[in-house]
Amino acid sequence: MAVEAKLEESNFQQEEMVEMKVEVEAGSDPVPVLTEKMIEAETGLVEKSVSFKEESNFLSDLKENERKALFDLRAYIEEAIVSKTLFKETKGEEGQKEEGGEEEKGVRCENEEEEKNEKDQESSIDEEISLWGVPLLPSKNSESTNILLLKFLRARDFKPKESFEMLQKTLTWRKSETIDSILDQDLGTDLDAAFYMDGSDREGHPVCFNVLSGLKDKAFLFETEEGRERLLRWRVQMMEKGIGFLDFEPGKVVSLTQVIDLKDSVGPGKRGVRVVVKRVLDVLQDNYPELVARNIFVNVPFWYYALSALISPFLTQRTKSKFVLARPAMTTETLLKYISPEALAVKYGGLKREDDTDFSLEDKVSEITVKPNSTATIEIPAPEVGSTLVWDMVVLGWEVNYKEEFIPSDEGSYTVIVKKGKKVNSDEGPSRNSFKNNEPGKIVLTVENNTMKKKKVSYRHKTKFSAKAC
Repeated sequence: MAVEAKLEESNFQQEEMVEMKVEVEAGSDPVPVLTEKMIEAETGLVEKSVSFKEESNFLSDLKENERKALFDLRAYIEEAIVSKTLFKETKGEEGQKEEGGEEEKGVRCENEEEEKNEKDQESSIDEEISLWGVPLLPSKNSESTNILLLKFLRARDFKPKESFEMLQKTLTWRKSETIDSILDQDLGTDLDAAFYMDGSDREGHPVCFNVLSGLKDKAFLFETEEGRERLLRWRVQMMEKGIGFLDFEPGKVVSLTQVIDLKDSVGPGKRGVRVVVKRVLDVLQDNYPELVARNIFVNVPFWYYALSALISPFLTQRTKSKFVLARPAMTTETLLKYISPEALAVKYGGLKREDDTDFSLEDKVSEITVKPNSTATIEIPAPEVGSTLVWDMVVLGWEVNYKEEFIPSDEGSYTVIVKKGKKVNSDEGPSRNSFKNNEPGKIVLTVENNTMKKKKVSYRHKTKFSAKAC
């Protein structure tokens, strides 16, 4: 999985290294030794580079040559569907027809009527053929068709012939691998923790999480062909689930965001791991064009850069442009650039909790920035006696002094310490607290930043009122 995009860690160490060896277990295949300069040369690691930006799906926004390419591709597909040549026979199938003696020919003659009926059925199916619920026959005049075809065109630099061949190969692969029914196939639940969908990013893309630590106790799957095939089909099934959240309409969300968490992941020491990674990349790149807007790799270990250098030649430049990397110290900051705090799980530094009864995605988060060597306060009014105030609070990277107080409106009353002031370390997660007031006043959250860096504070709050007796 190569990297051409931006490295999300400005303080990435640039010290020279004579060589870097990937640790391998006994009996594993050796991994090539790569120097840091070699890795940077292969992966194009730079601190500042242009990241991928999705293009418009409106026909009016296309350039003249792009519009012509779309019309040419539509013509290729229309002709292929009408002439029943969209699915071409493989060389193996053609060879089988040429082989066989008189006995085989006799059998074929006896079954001629049956084959004719099958072909008639296939003919009717061809005209209704679709991909991800989108009709492929251009003469049906569906706007969704253009959006889908644009994905194949962009994956092949708007070369209609190559785009058509890519579509043909995708359809053939889906047919041979029974992909259209993969969502109905039971692949087990033991990998659910490794691949799952969870919410949307700031631009509305559904987010697919790939938590590779979930595969650590499944390392045996990489050792056999059966296990590797299961991992591949599981990954394809997850991709198909994600596509189900998309809406192939102009102006709608038509791609996913993927988060790949490499913390405690299985390293590339074993050949089986590298084989699976290569197969997954090939399948996704060849058969799911432009369906991923961004690949965000977090908790990236150094060995990943070595693996990137090995895989880089197999990825297109456009695919590489969608990669974003974050070393462990930059994971939360990077994810929050693309996913809002209320939609990001607590374990990644966001405010989203499972089965949360206090807040939902509709409870939007406010953000403030605390300047270096300064203090900021957040006030939550509590004018009604007997109300319960609940709040979420997190400071990116913490390393600040933090306290919570209730200050009564009556100057003669005493301030109540809700949370004693203390320094919060960088590895601490979000804080949630609540307070029921017995008199009017306000909750004051104080953040004291004594560092030389700006600190971003994310918070939200709500007030729950007690039911009054009749």
